[in-house]
Amino acid sequence: MALSLGEGGGSRLRRQLESGGFAAGEYVKQLSQQSDGDRDLQEHRQRIQALSEETAQSLKRNVYQNYRQFIETAREISYLESEMYQLSHILTEQKGIMEAVTQALLLQADRDDPALGARRAAATDPFLPLSAKEAAASEEGRQRTLTTLLEKVEGCRDLLPESPGKYLVYNGDLVEYDADHMAQIQRVHAFLMNDCLLVATALPNRRGAYRYDALYPLDGLAVVNVKDNPPMKDMFKLLMFPESRIFQAENAKIKKEWLEVLEETKRNRALSEKRRLEQEALPRPAPTPPESTNPFEAEEEEEEEEEEEPSAEEEAVDLSLEWIQELPEDLDVCIAQRDFEGAVDLLDKLNEYLGDKPVSQPVKELRAKVDERVRQLTDVLVFELSPDRSLRGGPRATRRAVSQLIRLGQSTKACELFLKNRAAAVQTAIRQLRIEGATLLYIHKLCHVFFTSLLETAREFETDFAGNNGCYSAFVVWARSSMRMFVDAFSKQVFDSKESLSTAAECVKVAKEHCKQLSEIGLDLTFIIHALLVKDIKGALQSYKDIIIEATKHRNSEEMWRRMNLMTPEALGKLREEMRSCGVGNFDQYTGDDCWVNLSYTVVAFTKQTMAFLEEALKLYFPELHMVLLESLVEIILVAVQHVDYSLRCEQDPEKKAFIRQNASFLYETVLPVVEKRFEEGVGKPAKQLQDLRNASRLMRVNPESTTSVV
Repeated sequence: MALSLGEGGGSRLRRQLESGGFAAGEYVKQLSQQSDGDRDLQEHRQRIQALSEETAQSLKRNVYQNYRQFIETAREISYLESEMYQLSHILTEQKGIMEAVTQALLLQADRDDPALGARRAAATDPFLPLSAKEAAASEEGRQRTLTTLLEKVEGCRDLLPESPGKYLVYNGDLVEYDADHMAQIQRVHAFLMNDCLLVATALPNRRGAYRYDALYPLDGLAVVNVKDNPPMKDMFKLLMFPESRIFQAENAKIKKEWLEVLEETKRNRALSEKRRLEQEALPRPAPTPPESTNPFEAEEEEEEEEEEEPSAEEEAVDLSLEWIQELPEDLDVCIAQRDFEGAVDLLDKLNEYLGDKPVSQPVKELRAKVDERVRQLTDVLVFELSPDRSLRGGPRATRRAVSQLIRLGQSTKACELFLKNRAAAVQTAIRQLRIEGATLLYIHKLCHVFFTSLLETAREFETDFAGNNGCYSAFVVWARSSMRMFVDAFSKQVFDSKESLSTAAECVKVAKEHCKQLSEIGLDLTFIIHALLVKDIKGALQSYKDIIIEATKHRNSEEMWRRMNLMTPEALGKLREEMRSCGVGNFDQYTGDDCWVNLSYTVVAFTKQTMAFLEEALKLYFPELHMVLLESLVEIILVAVQHVDYSLRCEQDPEKKAFIRQNASFLYETVLPVVEKRFEEGVGKPAKQLQDLRNASRLMRVNPESTTSVV
């Protein structure tokens, strides 16, 4: 009963809250007057809160259900749009096929019935009139119309040569849009003639008057339909390498008329050009010369006939083939659609066809048109390889442009652009590396990025330029310059930041190991990295040598010639391990009872520091550093030897003097042989200077009156 009453109260409360005239203030006031106390208000508050949560849950379910329906509807719309686009594409292809079949049937009928072909050509081609009177009237009317319209365009009179066959086909107002941002630029008026398209801009203060903007020959013009994307609709694109322009017609009907009349005019232009070439290719009968009694003219005629024989062969080149007639336009389409392989295939096909043909005037004209397209294609491929383009994708991303440039006979340019592109990519990759706090970690990343890029570039270069051995020298020069860029970044992080010698040695070791990876492809750049690093490594060795000498002198100035007391067996064991790692195997004979060591702290510290310097220097070693390392070792050892010699001559206490001799014996009989042996192992040959220093029969003498160590 309580539940049913609660449900009934909840329904009444919901109806009351949902009513149109509900006023929250009046409701609260009425509720306060009717309630018996705080408990009633609390219960009413709980009912309102429960109703709020229930409403929120219901709203959430509705939103989720509507969202699912929205997603399903959007998916269905996407499928429908895709199917409509495929249907439109299929219809366009069917239309093209039907037009091609119709054209082929007409050409076949023309061949079967020349008279019928002549009548049809006369009806469609302005260059083949039915009669002289009709031709004159038609030509005069077209010329008058063209002249009248072009008088309204400023600045085009000198650009349009007067030609008896030029006439106006179609004209109308268009709106030009920006190709990148689809923003309206200006209103233009286009004049389509039988051989070109003139674009003029409207003059602001003169109605019906225009100013010349651009002129495009139909041979190099491609028309592309732009799919409607509201509010951008009724648009078409004109492609004229290297630019493209987008125009909007007034409505869909006018856009359709522009597309159809442009294609029809281009087709008529191609047919007219084809007929002209066929007429030029026909042999022309030579005029009959008058009879002459000159006996020398016979010889001249024979010579002229011999000279005319090759010209007859030249005229025999058949350029009336359909694919040759459409070749310039096909090349423009391939370039506009970025079909570089197709364009080069067409050029190879033409070169193969004209390879053994004589060079006649029609061939020269065709070559001139094709050469212009080749220059355009080359410019596009060069732009594809420019560093301004995106550098993502690695070396393989450049293979397409490089291979087509090589096929065009531009191997040198392809090599130069490929290497410039890869240099920019490597430089960008190095610049994007984050400089970590740990130098060794950054060097690992730097070496991985650089040498991986270098290895990939080398492999791609070997693939692309396999048949061009002359380009390999350019790659070696590029690799050297890239290595210089790498060493600049390497030295700035390792040597300019004054890292310790051990860190520098590890970094150089990492770089050498990565450099050896290039030997997989037969490229050894180790000598280059040595030559570029030798100056910085010399500076690091000399700097660390000076630090050791200063530290040794400082310890010498405080030398008391006392035995070392390590206090604990653990400390003594640690010192044994350190000396064993330095190569001193007989250190136990210098240890005494308990934790005593029968050597001076100065001599022990000098031994550890010198051996550590030698180990790190050997990691950096290559032949150019031999004398620098050897001289540094000699200078360091002389500091300790001179100090011991000076102490022996100055010390008067017999016990201390014996202790000093024991330290001197350790230096000459243990430390110096270990240094000499380790140096020979690391370098591969003995050092005469170290042998002379060890085999000296007496200690170096210094000024006996001096009370300080002499270097």
